Amino acid sequence: MLQALQTLVKHIARTEVMPYFLNAGANEKPDGSILTEADLAAQAAFAAALPQIADCPMLGEEMDDETQRDLWLHNHDGLWVVDPIDGTTNFANGFPHFALSAALMRRGKSVLGVVYDPVADECFAAEAGKGAFLNGRRLPLAVRGKKLHRAIAGVEIKYLRSGTLAGRMNTLSPVGSIRSMGSSTLDWCYLAAGRMDVYVHGGQKLWDYAAGALILAEAGGCIATLEGDDFWSGGHVFQRSAIAALNPELFAPWLAWIRANQ
Repeated sequence: MLQALQTLVKHIARTEVMPYFLNAGANEKPDGSILTEADLAAQAAFAAALPQIADCPMLGEEMDDETQRDLWLHNHDGLWVVDPIDGTTNFANGFPHFALSAALMRRGKSVLGVVYDPVADECFAAEAGKGAFLNGRRLPLAVRGKKLHRAIAGVEIKYLRSGTLAGRMNTLSPVGSIRSMGSSTLDWCYLAAGRMDVYVHGGQKLWDYAAGALILAEAGGCIATLEGDDFWSGGHVFQRSAIAALNPELFAPWLAWIRANQ
């Protein structure tokens, strides 16, 4: 199933997404985010093909809220969760950092996940209990023995709901440097690969973390939320915060600092 999912995601990227790259007309959705023809084309392709891999309905980012919540409430035994293009603002502006993401979830947790960056041709994939991989290479690619003060952190400042935490992250951050690249699904994967060391996000949508959080967990990473230690049951499923690290030795001081500065 994992191999079939990787093949499908790559195919949809090639046929439905990349033909629009550098030539995408963008519209603004009611929430202010960006929507392109490629988002809709990719989501439709996923909806048609995913049931051939596992016969489950699909929840996609570009569906309306009521449909998304109904799908979540009535499909605990199996639900595909798809972000047809994560990083649509990057995509629409020709910035080559975006990804397609697809995950199979059962009983509130992801069991299968793929995140594919078509520009770099990097396919991150994981199956629960079987590890995580980048183009067939087991993740993480590297684990460096850094101290927190030298760590690279993925931080989306504008999504930190606490003004106190956002302010202190800007002025008193305990890490070496901060990155914000505009694609949450790739943030998870970069963390899993060892390209970043720690991560915090104030509230992601289900499709932002469904595949990525599984990939990080299967790479050996640690994940919690701002509210509690169990990521998969913490917060609200459609607005879940995340505190994460690849290395457990960095996770403990990172978690402690964030909790103390909320």
